[in-house]
Amino acid sequence: MNTELLEALNILEKEKDISKETLLDAIENSLMNACKNHFGKTDNIKLIMNKETCEYQLYAEKTVVEEVEDKLEQISLEDAKEIDSKFELGDIVHIPIESKSFGRIATQNAKNLILQKIREEERKVVYDQYFEKEKDIVTGIVQRYVGKNVSINLGKADAMLTENEQVKGEVFKPTERIKLYVVEVKNTTKGPKILVSRTHPELVKRLFESEVTEVKDGTVEIKSIAREAGSRTKIAVWSNDPDVDPVGACVGMNGARVNAIVNELRGEKIDIINWSDNPAILIENALSPAKVISVMADPDEKTASVIVPDYQLSLAIGKEGQNARLAARLTGYKIDIKNETQAIESGELPENYMELSEGVYEEEYDDDAEEFDVENTADAEYDEDDAEITFDEVEDTEE
Repeated sequence: MNTELLEALNILEKEKDISKETLLDAIENSLMNACKNHFGKTDNIKLIMNKETCEYQLYAEKTVVEEVEDKLEQISLEDAKEIDSKFELGDIVHIPIESKSFGRIATQNAKNLILQKIREEERKVVYDQYFEKEKDIVTGIVQRYVGKNVSINLGKADAMLTENEQVKGEVFKPTERIKLYVVEVKNTTKGPKILVSRTHPELVKRLFESEVTEVKDGTVEIKSIAREAGSRTKIAVWSNDPDVDPVGACVGMNGARVNAIVNELRGEKIDIINWSDNPAILIENALSPAKVISVMADPDEKTASVIVPDYQLSLAIGKEGQNARLAARLTGYKIDIKNETQAIESGELPENYMELSEGVYEEEYDDDAEEFDVENTADAEYDEDDAEITFDEVEDTEE
C-alpha cells in the first residue's frame, strides 16, 4: 500500500474539500502525460490503479516480433523469451515502466498538471459553495477600503462591495461584521467573482426571513417591497393563517424583530403595511401614515387618484415626495394625490363636502406609542428606538 500518497490525498480531501477520486484521476492523467512526454506517444501505455490502496501499475504493451522496427511497440522474440519462455511470435508482453525513469521535464510537467488540477477543483468547490448562496444573504467581515470600494471576507472567498452597492453615508471599520445580499456569482479563471449589495431591496426581505419565523415558514408572505436604501423601506405583508396578524408578526414583541433589522440597516426606517387584493385598499395602506378620504383605482391603466385631507397632503407626499414614490413602487400604480380643496375645485367632491365632513378628520395624533394599536392598523412607521411610532412628517407639515 502506498501509505504516503494515501495520507496526502486524505489531507487534501479534508482541507480543500476535493474528493480523493478527483485527485486520483489527476494523478492518472499526469502519469499518462509524463509517458507521452518521455516516449512520444501513449497508444500502447496502460495504467492500472487501485483507488483504495493508491497502488498503481504502469506498463507498455509490446508485440513479439522477429525483427524490431518500433522499440516502443515491439519486442524481439529473444527478449520476450528472457522474460517468459512461453511467449511466441504475435503475443503481447506487458513491460513495466518505472516512473523514476522519466526525465526531469516530464516529471515537472506531471507535477504542474496535478497542481493545476488541484487549483481548478479548489476554485470549483468555492464557486459551487457560493453559487448556492446566490440571491441570499451572507455575513462578511470588512477587510479594507480599496478606493471607494470595500473588500469583504466571506470565509473561503473575498467579495468587493462596490460604491454603487453601498448605502450613502455608511462607513465601515476593519473587522466589522455586516450582512450582504449576494446578487450574482460568476465563475472566472481567477476564482469565483461574488457581487454583493447593501442597497438591494431583497436584502430587507431576507433579513425578515431570518428574523421572523412566520415569514421563514411561509405563514406570512412579503408580497411587495419598495426601498430607498439608507432612508426608508415599505413592505406589504399577507398572512395565510387568519389567526396570525402579519404586521404584528413582523414587528414582534415591543418591536424586537423589526428593531433588529433596523439596527442591521443602521437606522433605515421601515413601514409595514397589510397587503390587499383590492388595489384601492392597498394604495390607501401604502400611503400610510397619511389618512386617505377616497381612492379611485384603474387596474387596466394602473393609475389611481387619491384624495386626502388638506392637513395630510404633505404627509401623504412625504419629504421630497418619498412617501408617494415608495407607495407607487410598492403597488405598481401611478398615484395622483389631491387634497380636499383641489378635489372640490375639480368637481371630484361636492362643494359642501367640507361642511358634511366637519369634525370627522379633526382627531389629534398622540406621540405615545403605547396608546397606538399597532396590530389593528397599517398606518405605523417604526423607528429603531423601541419601535415607537413617529410622525415626523406631521411636525414638518405643521411647521
